[in-house]
Amino acid sequence: MNKIALFMQIDPSGIGAEEELVESISILDLLLNGGYMMVPILLLWILAVYIFFERLSHIRSAGGTPESFKDEIRNKVINGDINGARLFCQQTNTPIARMIEKGLSRIGSPLKNIEVSIENIGKIEVYRLEKNLSLLATISGAAPMIGFLGTVTGMISAFIAIAQEEGAVSPKLLSGGIYEAMVTTAAGLFVGILAYLGYNFLVARVQKVIHNMEFNSVEFIDLLQEPQK
Repeated sequence: MNKIALFMQIDPSGIGAEEELVESISILDLLLNGGYMMVPILLLWILAVYIFFERLSHIRSAGGTPESFKDEIRNKVINGDINGARLFCQQTNTPIARMIEKGLSRIGSPLKNIEVSIENIGKIEVYRLEKNLSLLATISGAAPMIGFLGTVTGMISAFIAIAQEEGAVSPKLLSGGIYEAMVTTAAGLFVGILAYLGYNFLVARVQKVIHNMEFNSVEFIDLLQEPQK
């Protein structure tokens, strides 16, 4: 009776031992046990982080045209100082400034030609804004697929080890092989979800900049039709 009571006091159900085993497995240990498929997933994660912050910085600078820029261009154009307006645009490193500078360089041509030249520069700027976004979208789809592939290959290795085991199969052998195989799926989904969220966030920011570019180009065309002093 005393022995039973002592056993119940130490660990009545064995749960404590299991919890201790689970707690002893860190995230780093899980990642290291994920197998060689963790390498491309890690590389995709690094690439996704780099693309996100590089694009975010570029998009922020592209959409940073101050309100005073439009007022300055408007005043110079109305006063007939086209060269001064072009110089001011060249000193402003934004897509809107480059579009307006191109339009100013075409003043004297038919209005349709000015619109086409601005539109062509706008297409180039949009391409620059969207650079590498498709790669980020590819990462969001490729990372989970690589994770699933790692799980499948891990399960195959686990079942091969089970098949080669003589006698009764140890539950530890079975569960250990399975959880190690599932690590790649979890890692791939983690990278894929964050890359997908980052891609959609950047697309929304790009669309906002594009709308601003279109609005300013329309205002510029309207400005050219106003009488100059």
